[in-house]
Amino acid sequence: MTPPLSPPSLLPLLLVAFNICFSLAASNSVYESFVQCLKTRSNSSDNISDIVYSHSNATYETVLEQYIRNARFNTSSTPKPVIIITPLTESHVSAAVICSNNIGFQLRIRSGGHDFEGVSYVSDQPFFILDMFNLRSISINMADQSVWVQSGATLGELYYRIWEKSKVYGFPAGVCPTVGVGGHISGAGYGNMVRKYGLSVDHVVDAKIVDVNGNILDRKAMGEDLFWAIRGGGGASFGVILAFNIKLVDVPETVTVFKLERTLEQNATDVIYKWQSVAPTTDDNLFMRMLVQPVTLNKQKTIKISIMALYLGDVNSVVPLLAEDFPELGLVTEDCFEMSWIESALWWASFGKGTSPTVLLDRESYHVKFMKRKSDYVKTPISKDGLQWLWKKMIELEEPGLVFNPYGGKMNEIKETDTPFPHRAGNLFKIQYSINWKDMGIEADKRSRSLVNRLHSYMTSFVSKNPRSAYLNYRDLDIGITKNWSYQEGKVYGESYFNGNFERLVDVKTVVDPHNFFRNEQSIPPRTIKAWNEKNEGSIPPSTSKAWNKSKPYVMIILFMAIGHII
Repeated sequence: MTPPLSPPSLLPLLLVAFNICFSLAASNSVYESFVQCLKTRSNSSDNISDIVYSHSNATYETVLEQYIRNARFNTSSTPKPVIIITPLTESHVSAAVICSNNIGFQLRIRSGGHDFEGVSYVSDQPFFILDMFNLRSISINMADQSVWVQSGATLGELYYRIWEKSKVYGFPAGVCPTVGVGGHISGAGYGNMVRKYGLSVDHVVDAKIVDVNGNILDRKAMGEDLFWAIRGGGGASFGVILAFNIKLVDVPETVTVFKLERTLEQNATDVIYKWQSVAPTTDDNLFMRMLVQPVTLNKQKTIKISIMALYLGDVNSVVPLLAEDFPELGLVTEDCFEMSWIESALWWASFGKGTSPTVLLDRESYHVKFMKRKSDYVKTPISKDGLQWLWKKMIELEEPGLVFNPYGGKMNEIKETDTPFPHRAGNLFKIQYSINWKDMGIEADKRSRSLVNRLHSYMTSFVSKNPRSAYLNYRDLDIGITKNWSYQEGKVYGESYFNGNFERLVDVKTVVDPHNFFRNEQSIPPRTIKAWNEKNEGSIPPSTSKAWNKSKPYVMIILFMAIGHII
């Protein structure tokens, strides 16, 4: 007798059918079961159907695409969620976790969409999206300079609300105003005050999270281990971040910005070589980001560098400082602009002079493009010979660019084990590899990603080793992914992102989510999955088996409907 098909052998067929006919995935059975579950766990006055979108809903695509910031993950072949949930209250989040788990569907959590690999809203398995954009309240207590900010708020909204209350306080986070707070902070977001104040997570004093059982926990209830993990270890491996309680930092009434550009013909190599030793060691109030790009000027291929800087002080202080520390740069007073801290936030976001800070409240002021990003850390300066060799390679490739972000200052003072983010003392600067393209299609995608991968390969001898470290918020699936949610798979990318802190993150995960409900291609695995795989090689891990049994009636309906549609 032929043995019946086991769940694993059905999965390839299921995935094909799902991708071809994703509209059928949101079958009435799944949608109605989920909505009914939410109703039983929510206030009777809530209109649950208004926050749950199936593919048949007229605004489904609008909601899905609203926070997709990488066009690579907005194509007809991109797997789409069966359901999108847009909670209005914390209880909605709690209910969504419980109901998704009960029905057996994977839950992806999105708080802004600046996710370079789309893991917060794409999956190769039938899944739901929990989109946090409605949960964006910001409550500022100037008495103790603290803020409760919900995960769906953007950095621009946070900066604007701080500015409304005070002109001498700010927060050390990213320069792009449309980034969502939840993912940014939980992934150890940084900005142009990193040398003065460290990372965003270094100023988190409390948090609220929904765990796998639907419980809403603050710092005291979750315990110090979980509180440690979500401050840089990525929240999506452990639960749903509802809000962070952050402490504001002092900013002067007047700050200074400048932007200088040089080419190879204008001593760019000398400037970059010196920048490596100056940018991480100069006054902590000064942050100098450097962009390195291959360009064609007057029909000649060359390298152009752009140095963008924020100085927490006035022009009369920064010009003499760099005249002494960095004469190769040639900074003069006329290069500099004095402004308020909130105006500097607008300047870094490329808004023109005189733009009202209210533009920071615009959640959709973002041009979506095809892109790929990678990252590295540099511990020793690159020699002039090395730089000149690198220029030749970049000119040959023509398109990928580099962004150098200096460390030092406060980053040298915080232990690498204080948060999951380990890349502190000993790192001179972080590199972001960047390529954007306009053409849609597999060939354009393959070509552009190949170019940036080649540049990444060329840099191997110049960057950190054993492990070759990377930055979680510059998510890069090329480092490795987990297909079986095993410890060994997770260790490959986990040690790149977290170095020695990976083991403690695994320990936390094992305690708070042992069945691995909160997972994605690069999530933290629990040790229980490792033990299961070693003992039952070739079998389905317990979390997968549990999900399969719960969702089997629904996915079988989807499968047969899809097959019928194909026929």
